[in-house]
Amino acid sequence: MSVPENRLNVRRLVLRRFRSIRGDTVELSNPLFLVGKNGSGKSNVVDAFAFLSECMSVPLHTVFENRGGINAVRYRSGTKSRPGNFAIRVEFDFLNGASVSGWYAFEIRASPDYTFSVVREKCSVNAGPLHHWFDRTGERFQTNVTGLHPALEAEALALPIIGGAQEFAQVLKGLGAMRVFSIQPAKIQELQEPDAGTNLKSDGSNLASVLQLLSREDKKKLERLCHLLGTIVPDTTKVRTLKHGKRLSLEFTQEWKSNGQGKSVRFEAFSMSDGTLRALGILSSFFQKAIPTLIAIEEPEATIHPEALGSILDVIRSFARSTQIVVTTHSPELLDAKWILPENLRIVTWMDGVSRVCPLGEASVKALKEHLMGAGEQLRSNALRAEEIEVFSESDDHQLQLFEELPA
Repeated sequence: MSVPENRLNVRRLVLRRFRSIRGDTVELSNPLFLVGKNGSGKSNVVDAFAFLSECMSVPLHTVFENRGGINAVRYRSGTKSRPGNFAIRVEFDFLNGASVSGWYAFEIRASPDYTFSVVREKCSVNAGPLHHWFDRTGERFQTNVTGLHPALEAEALALPIIGGAQEFAQVLKGLGAMRVFSIQPAKIQELQEPDAGTNLKSDGSNLASVLQLLSREDKKKLERLCHLLGTIVPDTTKVRTLKHGKRLSLEFTQEWKSNGQGKSVRFEAFSMSDGTLRALGILSSFFQKAIPTLIAIEEPEATIHPEALGSILDVIRSFARSTQIVVTTHSPELLDAKWILPENLRIVTWMDGVSRVCPLGEASVKALKEHLMGAGEQLRSNALRAEEIEVFSESDDHQLQLFEELPA
């Protein structure tokens, strides 16, 4: 499976006071499994990717409102002190194209009247001998790109505004194409409003449109998807889109042989199990027309039989060659695959009101490398341990590298 030209690849994510994360740096491998108990903060980590992606295409105010306002996004310490600014930094390179790397970061301050403003925003892109950058402080904007003079508002990020410029276009496109999926079977069972079907929604609520587009433009890809679904749900051979007036639904066909005779039966989505619908949604996230630069899947093991998770893992491993994949899980069965290495795992913990993302501890790494215990077996026996790392203090912002000095 080939890598799309100029696909953005996230190497490192830095979060400061974002949701339950007070301060952390996440090194990304591909695929990356975030392992942790319920409530440890796994969803908050992957929401940083969704947050970044949405910021590239919709107003920042809308991104906050979709999450309950800025106070729901900022880290809260549990004390009466005023929360500090929150910030995100992402470091990236581009695969299968020119040697291009860079970073993008921004810091946002909330006001007592529930408004907010962008304090700082920087982007740096290195393309061989060429280096392009911009540096925004408040409403002041500097760049080494000739002719770039955007009119900025305090509540708007600069990158979505100037992203049409050739020097930053691939960064805007790549960050905007990251997607997080938490498939909701109930949304797939409902009659769905039709749309273009190019991008699968995070909850799967437009899955019928996505598969309808595949049936029109790439029948072989749809056949492969149905074949993979059949390895998870026995005898399921076809899925097609049905029209009910102005809305869409899905129809599943199951085929088998009895006494040498072929038999088949059809069911609409409302008659299918949650596990079947969730599996179809997860598979479709990889087969949709517009493949995301990063696919994050939340707890793919939910409502799916443990024996069927092997097929999900095979798909994750296969598509990791062409797109970046992050998975949240607390399932030992999902981690039983022998190809999962220490660098593919991060432990997410929650202690004293703070989520931490940690590499594996020395004992767990040794057990994996020496094939003494797999990751799944360690998780079952409560032996999958995180490395002990220094806790970020709110007074030690310098511990997290967010912004670098840029050359003139």
